[in-house]
Amino acid sequence: MLGVTAEPAEITGAAPGDDLVPDAEVTMDRGFTLAASPDQVWPWFAQLGKNRAGWYLPRPAELLIPRRRRALRHLDLTLHTLRAGDVIDDWGGPGATFEIVTHDPPRTLVHRSTRGPLRISWTIRLTPRATGTRVHLRFRIAGVRHRRLVEYGGGLVDLLTVAGLAAGLRERTAGQR
Repeated sequence: MLGVTAEPAEITGAAPGDDLVPDAEVTMDRGFTLAASPDQVWPWFAQLGKNRAGWYLPRPAELLIPRRRRALRHLDLTLHTLRAGDVIDDWGGPGATFEIVTHDPPRTLVHRSTRGPLRISWTIRLTPRATGTRVHLRFRIAGVRHRRLVEYGGGLVDLLTVAGLAAGLRERTAGQR
């Protein structure tokens, strides 16, 4: 759906970071393929985030956003300094952050966060394919009060934001193979 459907093996297989939220009540898996190598895709993820390079969207969607809030359309090497233990801002409300747990270029980036009773992990895994790079994103959350609301409402938000991310990254990495 919307070009971000995880493959069956991605959904059923273990992913780095699963151990951070072993009792997850909701797990969301999304996946897409980019026509560029992991070495070319990784820098875009290394700078992703609030108060960093932004959240990549396709150009038509970005035209609806004020210019100062649009994501970068170029690589900024000053943002490529992530290390395990670094804390970056997130869009999940005031004071929401992610801690980098695993930073293994150009394969794996694992984030974790605690927000009140919520415990969250977010894994981005890049796998080389003959056609480019398979991107698998896994979001796990525990401590939810209304599981179905998070599963369906949060799932819809996740689907739409990852679909936008995939489309934005396809534009940015086009022709890099």
